[in-house]
Amino acid sequence: MVNAKDYEFKISAAGRVNIIGEHIDYCGGKVMPAALSVRNTVYVRRNDSDVIDLSWTTLPDKVSLRLDALESYRNIKYGNYQAGCALLWQHAGHKLAGCDMVQECTVPFGSGLSSSAAIEVSTIAALSTIAGEKFDPKEVALTAQRAEREFVGVNCGIMDQYASACGKRGHAMLLDCKTLDCEYVPVRLDGCSLIIANCNKPHNLVESRYNERRAETDAALDILSKKANISCLADLTPEMFSRYGKLLDGKLYDRVKHVVEEVARVDAAAKAMKRGDCAALGSILNASHASLKDLYEVTGRELDTLAAAAQSHPGCLGSRMTGGGFGGCTISIVQKDAVSDFKKRTGKLYADAIGYGASFYDAEISDGIVVEEL
Repeated sequence: MVNAKDYEFKISAAGRVNIIGEHIDYCGGKVMPAALSVRNTVYVRRNDSDVIDLSWTTLPDKVSLRLDALESYRNIKYGNYQAGCALLWQHAGHKLAGCDMVQECTVPFGSGLSSSAAIEVSTIAALSTIAGEKFDPKEVALTAQRAEREFVGVNCGIMDQYASACGKRGHAMLLDCKTLDCEYVPVRLDGCSLIIANCNKPHNLVESRYNERRAETDAALDILSKKANISCLADLTPEMFSRYGKLLDGKLYDRVKHVVEEVARVDAAAKAMKRGDCAALGSILNASHASLKDLYEVTGRELDTLAAAAQSHPGCLGSRMTGGGFGGCTISIVQKDAVSDFKKRTGKLYADAIGYGASFYDAEISDGIVVEEL
């Protein structure tokens, strides 16, 4: 337990769920994430030194990060994310101050709900606040992304950090990952709920095939941009893909086909959300999962089993994996009066098939960064 009275600020940032638009953020596409009420919270106070003293409520470890040696902490077991954030924030021209920092995370690790982004964003916001600076949430998100890419080694897009920093209660974000233009879309699910289920197979994006997919899409873009006038794969229209897709070999063709069709699904999902058409939105989620399974190959037995179990329930309008894949969570649209039975039946089908249970989360759509003075 943290005694809040011992600290100057309590600063938190949200985990996120991506409703639709998977593996297209780094391809320059639009995505539709929402910030969640599960969060990483940082309690922070100045300590008048040149050291960040880190501790966690969930770990016995304590780590000291010297402000003049942040580059040296890349390979430490705990604290490398915080060190990378501090270093990249410093490189962006911001002040750092020695501080005591306790971190408390309620985002399930390895769940695909972006615990890493919540940690990065809340850490930078805390460092800025304790140094007496105001921060721009967009700059925090971009710096957090750079920390994960350049310091930790995950070649991620901007979606996770942007949602964690800039989320708005009760709204999804229709985020253009190429321009960072963002439209807040009220989540209208009359008579339905969004249910998040964790298959409880943790994923590690550094060790998984996530970076492999990034390399494949980069290779496809290099080939296609020589013929089509595009700067990112999300610019590729269905007509262009029909014309130039034959330039790609089998796996690259499949990856790009997913990107082109997922871009169209995001547009259709945003329209369905705005008119409150849960049935249409559910069908789009089902199609997205099938594409992520068959074309992008980022699901796996556990996620496929969980999505299929969810889709088989009569009260479920649609379900798909969410996040980077290779483990983590599904998101389902379920009629409110069927939620209890949905969890029970889906959980049993999954456990019977896999041998261990799934976890279900009742998380609300929340704000991004929240700063409280204590």
